[in-house]
Amino acid sequence: MSDRAEKILRPFEENKAYMEDRIASGIEANRKGLAQLVFVDKDGNPVPNVHVEVRQKTHDFRFGANCFMIDELETDEKNEEYKKRFKELFNLATIPFYWSDLEPEQGKPRFSKDSPKIYRRPAPDLCLEFCDENGIEPKLHCLNYDQWTPLWVKDEPQTVKKYLDKRIKEIAEHYADRIPGMEVINETLCPKLGKESFRQGTRFFEDPDIVEWSFEHARKYLPSTELIINEATEFIWGGGYHYNRSPYYMQIQRALGRGASIDTIGMQYHMFYRAEDEEKMTAQFYNPYNLYAVMDQYADFGKPLQVTEITIPAYSKEEEDEELQAEIIKNLYRIWFSHPNMEAAIYWNVVDGYAAFAPQGDMSFGENYYHGALLRFDMTPKPAYYALKKLIHEEWNTRLSLDSGARTSVDMKGFYGEYELQITTQGKTVTKSFHLEKGSSTNNKWVIQI
Repeated sequence: MSDRAEKILRPFEENKAYMEDRIASGIEANRKGLAQLVFVDKDGNPVPNVHVEVRQKTHDFRFGANCFMIDELETDEKNEEYKKRFKELFNLATIPFYWSDLEPEQGKPRFSKDSPKIYRRPAPDLCLEFCDENGIEPKLHCLNYDQWTPLWVKDEPQTVKKYLDKRIKEIAEHYADRIPGMEVINETLCPKLGKESFRQGTRFFEDPDIVEWSFEHARKYLPSTELIINEATEFIWGGGYHYNRSPYYMQIQRALGRGASIDTIGMQYHMFYRAEDEEKMTAQFYNPYNLYAVMDQYADFGKPLQVTEITIPAYSKEEEDEELQAEIIKNLYRIWFSHPNMEAAIYWNVVDGYAAFAPQGDMSFGENYYHGALLRFDMTPKPAYYALKKLIHEEWNTRLSLDSGARTSVDMKGFYGEYELQITTQGKTVTKSFHLEKGSSTNNKWVIQI
């Protein structure tokens, strides 16, 4: 291990005993459950001597990424490889609903798949088509995000709210039955960026009830949708964390006290730091005690948590940098997966060279751009991609061979998700399926007719 790698991984290594204990006990307690499979014939009579091959097909935990580059790459071959790599790893896709890009011209939202293209903003219907075809859960980002308010909306609170209400209503009419989770409001604690390319609104900073108002109007039009609040990295895990006196914690506490219908708490995790500042800036973020303390604190609300946007840079294409990125990601995902309130971990950019900060349309710039994704610019997977694939689809995937013997049932323990069963008895094999679900009303006792 190089001197640099040793320094960056030090927070994990110095707290390894605590980390590994919480990971092991947390995964066993929070991500797996018992099930009893009872076998009967067509008349309901118990059937002994059954052999069962148990194969997990899906995860209930959401492993995702943004799908901002669906059909956005410069060749058909790269677009197809992007889709292939996305669907073989993830079961959730964050879809861009940035207002200024979704409705650049007032009254003409870009919902349909054949809408005019905008870089990194594929039309929602195109993204949903990809999700539907591949069994991927879609998630909306975001209903109300100050920086991406269209310039045609006058920057005064009541005008913004009037058009926001119309926007939320239209989105609900199109997507309430297709997108189960939506981020309602994003980055209200971030300071104004001071960039001409971004809208510099006043409502996040001067409107005292924008959070509560946003959730009220989202719930009005989206009664059954999971409504999520989201905030930037520094205000959650970094120097902005001050236990129950953290600004984000107090914002949520106040909003809930005023009746805001917040279902889920979103927590970004972008390590946007220069290589020369990496050791100093990531020490707190990579400390297992701090990571668990933050999750435990926000779990006090009794709400699910999501790590909504994850970026861990490799800084270069060198083997050592890429291996270090993979090791960090492996540790972080294991920590997040083990926590009882965490329900999703969503990586941000899948492929290098196309992030929002790259010059739009200048693909020649891409190969040497920031290395914070899971695929290289040429679409080859990095060690981080394979590390996640091994965790999600091997280490956290249940495959069992069970025999009932003289009994008429078998007991099993597995990760929560959908299962396929190959059941053999008396020379006959049948295929059945069931869903091993946390908190199931059936106590996960399944009577299976064979």
